[in-house]
Amino acid sequence: MKRSLFAELKRRNVIRAAILYVGAVWALAQGIAQLTPVVDAPEWAARWFLVSAVVGFPFWIAFAWFFEFTPEGLKRESDIAPGQSITRHTGRKLDVAIITVLAVAVVLLLTDRFVLRHGVNAGAQAASIPEIDKDPSIAVLPLTNMSEDKGNEYFSDGISEELLNLLAKVPRLRVIARTSSFSFKGKDTSIQDIARVLQVAAILEGSVRKSGDTVRITVQLIRAKDGSHLWSESYDRRLDDIFKVQDEIAANVVGNLRITLLGSLPTARRVDPRVYPLILQADALVDQSTAASNKQALALYQEVLATAPDEARAWSGAGRVYLNQNNIQLAKEAQQKAITLDPDNAVAYSRLGFMTLRSDGDLAAAASDFQRAFALDPADVRVIGNAATFLQGLGRLNEAIPLSEYGAVHDPANPISYFNVCALHFYARHWDQAIASCRAALRLSAGFTTAHFFIGVVLLLGKNDAAAALQEFEAEPVEEFKLAGAANAQRALEHAAESDAALMALTAGHAQDAAYYIATVYAYRGEHDRAFEWLDKAVVNQHQNLFTVASEPQFDRLHDDPRWLALLRRLGKAPEQLAKIKFEVALPQADGNPASGPAHP
Repeated sequence: MKRSLFAELKRRNVIRAAILYVGAVWALAQGIAQLTPVVDAPEWAARWFLVSAVVGFPFWIAFAWFFEFTPEGLKRESDIAPGQSITRHTGRKLDVAIITVLAVAVVLLLTDRFVLRHGVNAGAQAASIPEIDKDPSIAVLPLTNMSEDKGNEYFSDGISEELLNLLAKVPRLRVIARTSSFSFKGKDTSIQDIARVLQVAAILEGSVRKSGDTVRITVQLIRAKDGSHLWSESYDRRLDDIFKVQDEIAANVVGNLRITLLGSLPTARRVDPRVYPLILQADALVDQSTAASNKQALALYQEVLATAPDEARAWSGAGRVYLNQNNIQLAKEAQQKAITLDPDNAVAYSRLGFMTLRSDGDLAAAASDFQRAFALDPADVRVIGNAATFLQGLGRLNEAIPLSEYGAVHDPANPISYFNVCALHFYARHWDQAIASCRAALRLSAGFTTAHFFIGVVLLLGKNDAAAALQEFEAEPVEEFKLAGAANAQRALEHAAESDAALMALTAGHAQDAAYYIATVYAYRGEHDRAFEWLDKAVVNQHQNLFTVASEPQFDRLHDDPRWLALLRRLGKAPEQLAKIKFEVALPQADGNPASGPAHP
């Protein structure tokens, strides 16, 4: 009697063989996945194992169909007489093997879920968190607003930032900048995960409850390695005492982190308590950088100044608003007023430096402002970042790069930090480092503007890979960057029509705001007359990228043209002009003081 196909598959143990194969692949795949991070195997190892297993499956089934194990060894099934077949006995052995393999797979699955992920992996995660003794470092998380009025959240955030800025002045203590610390606000992220991302040994968290002139602040200092509490305290004070509370918290943090001070502990900068909440609210609104928030902030600063006309922070804050509104003269006057009232305000000096550049392009005067800011507070991340940008404009990229990298270490969850590093490596023609830093910015913010453009230019100019460059340009969200990059990449790919179409669209839609980038297209094409024509338009329009024009890789083809040096002299950026600008900075050392001499990589 002829058997059905299913019956024959069952008799020849093909079905059992298939189940055994699948079970064995499952168990081995789990084992490989668990061992890969331990032995530092490449990620493709597990992937290729699965591909090989899929390819091998049909051969295994064919083997089970055509061959049978017998007491005399392996034989073809067709050579075995029906009465001599022992497939039933072999089937029982396969059943045992299947049960064993599946049991192993289940054990590996449970081990991964309940042992490794909460044991070995947790230990590995904890191992990546710095030790306090080796790296005194801290992140100040935004204090939770416990007030009945949810509008007081600006106050709790402001106190958090005040503590952060105060602790940042402590020598030997590495403090993560506000942008990174506040990026975890409202997220259900564990202390250890936050510490691992920010690479800090300790976390300061807590809450603020404000009712009228009474404030309760509760804080906890946590060792990130094991989640243990190093110190906690609650303060019930009047608003007049808020600065004393900040000083006490800073002192306790320093003491519990066992930081030895060579000098006195920094203290909070006092502000008129009548207007302090208004200043915190206005500062928060400026950070939002919208037209509406700037308008609200300016109204609050003006309210503050009506009550306390000598409040330097209000003048400096108002200067920020005026700058955002492109009222450069008022912005400069407000910062000068802030400095007159508070000559030790490093951030105000740093802001004034930029406003001096924007208002009259006076590099020497701007250098004086930046130098004063750096002398007052050489560890402030904002001051260091501004100094790096200024050095970039002076063409001193080797000095600017380590300052920018310092900023990324202290603000590691901020994509802007990595983009700043990318830009400096880009202008220095450090192609691989530029790509890596821009990729880091995109990992933190997939839609980060300009990053894809910079990568595309590197691929086009530094790697001679126009096809890959075009992909990056197409991913760039800013239209003028997308079109300028596409025009050059299509030109390199000898797609003349597509290149001309991109240039035409760029010129038609962005002649005023993108004259600089239109010039880069003509420079890439070797059309020098048109390139200088559009550079002249960029000068007339005061395009902000002219600040770095001397270092721009996209204009390298213009350097042999005598009009290039004339343009730089017109902008005050010829080599002999930049050489006259005196500006010396250095990275802070472990003791909090700057190293001798300028910063170098």
